[in-house]
Amino acid sequence: MTKQTYDVVVIGGGLSGLTAASLLAKRGLSVAVVEKSDQPGGSCGVFRRGETTFDQGSAMLYGFGERGFNAHRFVFNCLEEPIDVLKHDLLYVVNYEGERVRFYPDVERFSEELARVFPSQREAIARFYRDMTKLYQHVMVERPSYTTADETDPKDGLNGMLRHPVSYIRFLSYLNRSAKSLLQQYFTDPAIYNFFDKLTSTYCYATVEEAPAVLAAVMFVDNHVGGSWYPAGSTLFLPGKLEKSIEEHGGDMYLCREASKILFADGKPSGVRLDDGTELSASDVVYSGTVWNLYEKLLDPAYTTPQRREWAKRQVPTYPSVVLYAEVDRAAIPEDTAPVEMLVGNPNRIDESEITVYLFSIDDRSLCSEDAHALMAIGPTFQNWAEADDETYSRLKDLEQERLFGVLERRFPGISKSVRYAEVSTPRTIERYTMKNGGAVAGPKQMLGQHMFRRLHTKTEWDTLYCCGESTVMGTGTPTVTTSGLSAANAILKKRGLPPFVYQKDQPNFVRQLPHPFTKEKLYSDEPEPRRAVMQAAMRCRFCEQPSCCRDTSVDIPGILRRVAVGNFAGAKKRYFEHSAEEAALAAMEPRCVRAVDGDTAVEILRVIRALKEGDV
Repeated sequence: MTKQTYDVVVIGGGLSGLTAASLLAKRGLSVAVVEKSDQPGGSCGVFRRGETTFDQGSAMLYGFGERGFNAHRFVFNCLEEPIDVLKHDLLYVVNYEGERVRFYPDVERFSEELARVFPSQREAIARFYRDMTKLYQHVMVERPSYTTADETDPKDGLNGMLRHPVSYIRFLSYLNRSAKSLLQQYFTDPAIYNFFDKLTSTYCYATVEEAPAVLAAVMFVDNHVGGSWYPAGSTLFLPGKLEKSIEEHGGDMYLCREASKILFADGKPSGVRLDDGTELSASDVVYSGTVWNLYEKLLDPAYTTPQRREWAKRQVPTYPSVVLYAEVDRAAIPEDTAPVEMLVGNPNRIDESEITVYLFSIDDRSLCSEDAHALMAIGPTFQNWAEADDETYSRLKDLEQERLFGVLERRFPGISKSVRYAEVSTPRTIERYTMKNGGAVAGPKQMLGQHMFRRLHTKTEWDTLYCCGESTVMGTGTPTVTTSGLSAANAILKKRGLPPFVYQKDQPNFVRQLPHPFTKEKLYSDEPEPRRAVMQAAMRCRFCEQPSCCRDTSVDIPGILRRVAVGNFAGAKKRYFEHSAEEAALAAMEPRCVRAVDGDTAVEILRVIRALKEGDV
């Protein structure tokens, strides 16, 4: 049995786990990350079909702005890791009752847009967004605190309350009220509740009756303040850059390895056992998965209580989702289409007629060929996926694909006839790749009764086990899970007497905003030769899950080239030298490259490996 010892082992390589690991490695701790998938990122990653790059899920990114709740910007600045991003002109568009409601970043302009749809509520809309913006500015912006509620420093809260007592008292009053009760203070038209219900279902995966007012109050404003972003070149770069920072600081990535048990010593978590029997010992363990997997799978019942396990079991999940990925003719998408559009079928309830469409190839033309668009559409599904046999499962997938294209036809007439490629990801797919139970993409529902302090805490009943991820945070989306990773990292650093990562007004900026449309020609344009050519060669890799090029060897060609593509040369070299090969063997891989098999030019595997070995990158 193989045994390794680290300061910290992180279970789960999604954004929260990667954030925690990268920050801890930055402070000099020895770190290992265990991830079931073949690449990091969890829901935030990519896969390829032909020449098209698809985002797996999390790609409508907030948190990169100069203002507001900018957790991503803060992390990359702390890591001193450069990243290029694109800012969308619109946050998104909601297609609602025959209207196209454009979500402008400017709050006043958006208020006017909303008043156009609900003219009787014009004054109420202006007052609502004015009040929420003021509250958000006082509580969230003036003294940013990148931490979960349970780890918030009471001194910071007290200082904020002394500066803005009215705003803080109002903010605290929203903790145990529904979003609907907040809306009722402002609006009289019943129709506007349905509209905000749709926003809340998008932001929080909960209805206005379920969602806490405090969450809605923040999220209704935050997106406008910070803006909506996309990593230039695809979301490959977001987890890839975090992995880069981990490996450059000596951390280890255990990919395609699943944690099977949290180990205990002297009554405390002391490491993790992997599915192949490998044991990773650590002074501290960070768990970034769901609350259900923690208590039902990884923790030995002997170390927990029936009451705690029952509490975990009772956590209500968000609704399961189905995702459609499609390459379509560029001509099928009208010129006025936004990169993110929500299609509302039934304004009175959440059902299968409601989907959100992501077309990031509008701003990032590097994702597909010039005459195409890469499309992702996600929405709820209420089919019985868990009990379906193979034949039924295949039939249900076909029916879901047909249904989703039917919904898309409302916004994009004729799109079904423009499809070049399509596939559907079901709740079973989501669970298989991300370990999100039942395909619940946002973990436990953000609802009254399991919000704030009633979720998993950063600190657990043991002082060696810490948690992050969607089961811990108030709110959904990439900035919130990133914040949870920050919170876990800082808790460990404080325990060890090391400086935590805190907001500094004059912190150098490593986030660069690029103009759009972004093209393949612009990717790596600032890199010197020969590095640029090598990175371009690596980026041609399809990062196959079951690669044909190296099927008879232990050389991880997709993993090596994926790292090179994001500039992670240290990690790529380390991965290659773990299982190296002679040049003849590398050259023999190229004819087996899936591109060559498809009649295209093979990826220059030998060229990339030579550059790594000879220090040309």
